[in-house]
Amino acid sequence: MFIHEVDDDIALKLLDENDGETLFQLTDNSRDYLREWLPWVDGTKTADDSKEFIRHILKMYTEQKGLTAGILFNGQLIGTAGFNTLDWSNNIGTIGYWMDQGFQGNGIMTRVVRALIDYAFQELKLNRIEIRAAFENRKSRAIPERLGFTQEGKVRQAEWLYDHYVDLVIYGMLACEWEQN
Repeated sequence: MFIHEVDDDIALKLLDENDGETLFQLTDNSRDYLREWLPWVDGTKTADDSKEFIRHILKMYTEQKGLTAGILFNGQLIGTAGFNTLDWSNNIGTIGYWMDQGFQGNGIMTRVVRALIDYAFQELKLNRIEIRAAFENRKSRAIPERLGFTQEGKVRQAEWLYDHYVDLVIYGMLACEWEQN
């Protein structure tokens, strides 16, 4: 079981099916907010959908193709973050994250992503981390910018969000750059 202490207040925990109801309630309570930038929200209609997501991330973890964990803030599940993909051929991890709106603005996600980057470069021995965020999603983009990532480009109309395409900005960080920070 993966558990990673970020600091005294925050931990990352590999979810299990017992977390399905809590994850669904978190998603359902933040549905309108999350839907603005996340394409999977409308497909999450019941706790069974969240349990299916958890089964998927556990399979990805078992196959070493991804590592998505629940964000615990003072023991309470408030979102998820991790490596949506792990490309071992090229030693690249792609980080994704979301969090309940009520917990934003406190530096939680920045601390979580910083811990994921440390873990990726120190434990997993990856060479590169990518973060992709919608061009207009300033809150999500602020995290890699705050952490010193390089904005490497924009992919036009790269993601379908319900009724329109959005452009994605790609950020990259190399292990050698992170060590210098």
